This record gives sequence, structure tokens and C-alpha cells, in this order.
Amino acid sequence: MATITTIEAAARERAGKGAARATRRQGQIPGVIYGAKTTPTLIALDPRSVMREVTRGGWRSRLFEVTVGGQSTRALMRDVQFHPVTDAPEHVDFQRLAPGEKVRVAVAVHFKGEGVSPGIKRGGVLNVVRHAVECYVDPENVPEFFEADLGALDINDAMRFSDLTGTAGVQPTITDRDFVIATVAPPTKMAEPTAEQAAGAAAPVAGAAAPAAGAKAAAPAAAAKAPAAAKAPAGKK
Repeated sequence: MATITTIEAAARERAGKGAARATRRQGQIPGVIYGAKTTPTLIALDPRSVMREVTRGGWRSRLFEVTVGGQSTRALMRDVQFHPVTDAPEHVDFQRLAPGEKVRVAVAVHFKGEGVSPGIKRGGVLNVVRHAVECYVDPENVPEFFEADLGALDINDAMRFSDLTGTAGVQPTITDRDFVIATVAPPTKMAEPTAEQAAGAAAPVAGAAAPAAGAKAAAPAAAAKAPAAAKAPAGKK
């Protein structure tokens, strides 16, 4: 059974930007509950309640009982709009859940076992491909998270959807393959050479200096012969 969080709200009478601004001036956050082929319900929420749920993480897949005037509505928090400067929440959208109708949610993936993974211990790098998985679930059984145990992964190994725990009764939106969640990539840093390797690279190659000196000595000799060859034709006149 999924964990359900209760959040209190007050009813709003009017919609529109002006009404929303008025709600914010009163120290509350405007919101709406829509879906299930029912007329949307306009609500106002306590900013502290909204921030508490948002900062917990995983709020997109958490089930809520939104209580308005003594009546509760089962819903998912679909979207939170934030102020571009202050990052304060400005509007909240809830989707009303219909009994027996599956919903699409993004379930977060929690990783464990990094400290004992042989690949990571050998210098491998954890490459997370998906921090969350989009899937269809029954509203009564929405998992709070999936768990990925990295304890057995070596370098070049992959963690796939079928390796996750907590996926019972869940249908991922990707159905044509067992998709990758994370991999352990080889180390990216080159190994530094040892002192012996560095000394060997710096040592000169035997016999390499002699040909260079000979080449320098040959150059003046060739330059000395050049004037004599140039004067030969002048002696024939």
C-alpha cells in the first residue's frame, strides 16, 4: 500500500490572474485540482505545507489526500510553479485520481552499494542514465522509489530496469527493451608514470649524438668547396 500524505487547503471562489495575486497577498498559494472528468476545484494552500513536500523530494509520485472544507480528494501533485527570482512557490496543480484508472508517474531511483561495488572501488565512475523512471501504476500502489543495488557491479557492468527492486505491479513506459538505469564506466584519468618510467623517457639514446655532430662538421666542408667549384670556369678564359 502506498503512503498517503494529507495536505490541508481552503476553497477559492474565483479564477484568473487577479484572483491568484489576491490569494498570494493573503499569504497563501493558489492551486487547482483537476481531472477524473470532474469540474476543477480552486484551492489555496499554506506555503509552508507546499515547501515541506517539495523539499522532501519525490513529490511527483507521492499520493496526497487534499482536504477542502472537510472533504478529501485523492490526488497527485503534478506541477509547482516557482517565482523566477525568489524561487517561492506560486501555483500548485493537483491531478484528481479516478478509482481503477492507472496514472503515469515518474518514480525516483535510489542507489545503494556504491561503497562495495568492485568496479567503483577499482576507480570506475558511476554513470547514472536515469534518476527516475516513467511508468504506469495503480493509484493505490504508487511506489515512493525504486532501489538500485550497485554492490555487484564491476567496470563496464550495467544496472537495468529488471535489476531494480520495488517494481512489482509497475509498467514502465518503455516496453521494447530492458533499458539501462546506470553503468560503471572505466576510469577517465590516465595513470601517472612511475619514477623509473620517467627516468627512462628522459635518458638520451646511445649513439644518437655522434651522427648529429658529423652532420654539423660536413656542412662547413661543403661550404668551403663551393667557392673553388665556382672559380673553375673563370680560369678557362
